[in-house]
Amino acid sequence: MPMPGYVFKDGGPIPDSDLKDPQHQQNHTPGAVPIMETKESATSTQSNSVASTMVTPTSSASGSNAPSESHALAASADHDYIGAVQKDHEEGEVRDMGWNDHPKDVPTPLVGGLPNEELWTLVRRFNKQMYHVKATNHPMLGGLDLNIVDEDEFSPDKLRSNIERLYMTVIIGVMGFGKHVARLRSWREPRRTACFCAAYFIAWIFNFIVPLVVTTFIVLIAYPPARPILFPPAPLALVSSKTGSVQTPQAGILGSHDSATGAPEKHKGEAVEQEAHNFVSGIGSIALSSAAGKHEQADPDSDPLNESVPDPTNMASDAAAAKQSAQGGTPNAKHDKTKQPMEQAMWLKMRPIMHVIGDIADGWERFANALSPTPPFPQEAPRLKLAGALVPVLAVGLLTSSAMFMKATYAGVGFGFFGDPLIWRGLDFLNKKVPNWQKYLELRNSILKGIPTNAQLTVTLLRIGEANKAPLPPPPRSDQPPPSKPASLNGDDLTLDASHEEIHEAIHKDPAEKAAEEHAEKTEKPKHKHGEHILGFFKGTTKTGVETKFGIDKARAKIGSQHAKDHLGVLPKNNDPEFSGPVDFKGRYKGSKGWIYISTNVDVPTVSFSNKSSDGTGLEPENASAKFSIPIQEIRELKKIGGLGWKAKIVVGWATGKTVADGLEIVDKYGDTYKVTAVRLREELFNRLVAMGGQKWESW
Repeated sequence: MPMPGYVFKDGGPIPDSDLKDPQHQQNHTPGAVPIMETKESATSTQSNSVASTMVTPTSSASGSNAPSESHALAASADHDYIGAVQKDHEEGEVRDMGWNDHPKDVPTPLVGGLPNEELWTLVRRFNKQMYHVKATNHPMLGGLDLNIVDEDEFSPDKLRSNIERLYMTVIIGVMGFGKHVARLRSWREPRRTACFCAAYFIAWIFNFIVPLVVTTFIVLIAYPPARPILFPPAPLALVSSKTGSVQTPQAGILGSHDSATGAPEKHKGEAVEQEAHNFVSGIGSIALSSAAGKHEQADPDSDPLNESVPDPTNMASDAAAAKQSAQGGTPNAKHDKTKQPMEQAMWLKMRPIMHVIGDIADGWERFANALSPTPPFPQEAPRLKLAGALVPVLAVGLLTSSAMFMKATYAGVGFGFFGDPLIWRGLDFLNKKVPNWQKYLELRNSILKGIPTNAQLTVTLLRIGEANKAPLPPPPRSDQPPPSKPASLNGDDLTLDASHEEIHEAIHKDPAEKAAEEHAEKTEKPKHKHGEHILGFFKGTTKTGVETKFGIDKARAKIGSQHAKDHLGVLPKNNDPEFSGPVDFKGRYKGSKGWIYISTNVDVPTVSFSNKSSDGTGLEPENASAKFSIPIQEIRELKKIGGLGWKAKIVVGWATGKTVADGLEIVDKYGDTYKVTAVRLREELFNRLVAMGGQKWESW
């Protein structure tokens, strides 16, 4: 089935370097342009180009004009696993796969080979990771688009996102490995530990330690059924990292299997995501507390005044300067010649640090997706490639004695220390003969070539929905807290040396303790501190000021202030989102209320904005006029923008408790920028636009 938006010129997507022409400038100037006229002009434009065809897998997917492997897999109709969005259906309109339905009413599985809960986990994390993408025609060494560019923009929010990814992938994975080691060392699973022990010491006697370890890795990689046999799974929070035995989860209840605390979750993956959020918040709190001198050595043991005033580390406003002033010194920011250079140096170093963190998370995700591939990506080839890379290591281990290995190691150390002239001459030769040779040595361009990160996997799944005119519904919204009950656990499948009673006691709260907690919550009188009264007063006055500011913005918007227009509608009257999609998305353009429409029932799919509703039909109004209309394949940049600045968003969120509706910037190939604001379903709109066309994206 042809993928919507696949319109190629000269065998590839329209290049970024296309020049403006007067005719196009006239047709694409923002203003009241009828949608029907825009469709007709778009159709005439397509008649001059190569007809849209189905994209099939090709070995030249890394070429500058060829589609990526992600596009090829999404557009292919030959999938081993078929889900609801991939089933045959009548050509025509976009199918609603349950965008506004309860999760239980959504067809399952939406994409073949992947449960809906895991699909929604991928999409939810994709929404947090992707901020800004640009189309590119540069060759892709790995065959997949949506790679992070080396010069990606730095922002504290993006750094937070990368650290959260690091926690959810690397740190959680290392925790799991450590608990498997603790289980083996504890001898609480005697048969399994005895087998490992016997294999190790037999290999030690015959000097086969390295071949044994490498062979074990090859088996684990190439033969997935061996993994639960050698390393039986168990809930992460249920195993003690010290003793390897059963423990009560830190959350007091086993509400999730893959989180470190075992906290309850409403949907799969949310507990780990909340842990990652609190992990970064904890790091920031410690850093801020250190800067402010919280709990310094000279603090008195008890001070009633100290308990009544607000915590400066929570206010985050010149805390360090306040501490210096309280100690008798005066802040000397004007005369401190180290402050600006140090702050500048720290900000300059943050981008490469952020990039390194992102690369580590990307590499971990690629290895995970190679060991356990997700359809439609190949299932056997990645594992065989990784296992094959270890075969030479196994051969070396079999043919090399310990003495030869140590001697070769010492020779390598000596060459690295004394062979500097030869090394630099060799590097100069490589730089001249093979430019960018370092890129070819990266894992993503060698043994992990063609293996996606979670973001690349997610955009491929989104493209599958778009290829079949059945956009994937958004993840369920967790507006209510998760139920405080244990997750389902089959004790017969656990190999932990513990009885059913012990496991039951570990994953359930003690009834007496639970009753005591509930009784204490009911009988305990709330303690009102002076600090809470102060904060409550400021919160009330701040809320009044915010409402007054938005009232002024309405008046300023009427007289033409663009900044005021951008603020209209960003703070809805209530927090209940008005569901829409997958075709129409409620928002604003230049302050004017309306709907962003994605039209695919035309020869050239377009995104447009109209002030008139579709009257619930899910189709754009035929006779309405559009403020703008852009063919999907002409989009060259998508950027998420905040409804308010980050400081204003914090203040507004704290004072009003409401969710700020954000916006999206769309840039076409002619450099025209269109900014839609107050879009309640901004993430879903962004995902559809990223997945629809034939563009190859880079993440900035």
